[in-house]
Amino acid sequence: MNRLQFVVPVRLSRGPGHPIQEIEGVAEAIAFLREWPAGRRGPVFNCAMNCCLAAEAGQISTDDARRSFAGFIRISGMLVDERIGHYVVDHSHERPMRRSA
Repeated sequence: MNRLQFVVPVRLSRGPGHPIQEIEGVAEAIAFLREWPAGRRGPVFNCAMNCCLAAEAGQISTDDARRSFAGFIRISGMLVDERIGHYVVDHSHERPMRRSA
């Protein structure tokens, strides 16, 4: 196994009707991030890119780079849950629901 290959691929989909894509290592993650629209890049994108580049340079672990990349994919709403094959929907931007007593 290549030292820059993820132990578990990051599974993502751009939405319903789109195929599931597996990102299997740091090089694929960097290629994916480089194609991300410039206008949609922010701090989480920058963190993921910096972590992947640092892993490529041997400065951080591949596992840390995977965690950062998977976090970016999750926040972007594209992460497919490995356990059940469904999207992981991020509702953090929504107001919390009130719970009745």
